[in-house]
Amino acid sequence: MRWYSVVVDCNDFAAQARWWAETLDYFVVFESEDEAAIIPRWASVEPMEDLEAFRKQPQGLVFVKVPEGKTVKNRLHIDLAPHTSEDRDAEIARLLERGATRVDVGQGSDVSWTVLADPEGNEFCVLSARNL
Repeated sequence: MRWYSVVVDCNDFAAQARWWAETLDYFVVFESEDEAAIIPRWASVEPMEDLEAFRKQPQGLVFVKVPEGKTVKNRLHIDLAPHTSEDRDAEIARLLERGATRVDVGQGSDVSWTVLADPEGNEFCVLSARNL
């Protein structure tokens, strides 16, 4: 088996899929009346008979419509990391301009990451720049 995707519950699944696709430079590979899926632009959309090729495919994100809103901190979140050649503060500013918000989940002021939330309030972190 391989890790195939992470599923995110949301009210406006189509808007969330597009927001995350733009954030990660993914594309919407599937959309129906109650869910949408995004994958990296370099991922294959063709069926794979070869097990090793199948296992090497990257994970996607699936956004599904749910009636209830988010009420508590996520128990699972996404960590984003800029490359050392990228301007981390500029990346955070870009996310904020696109609708992300800063979130305090008790992380303190001495941590090397920034906690943000997407337009529906799902927390994620922007880590320090790295090259691994």
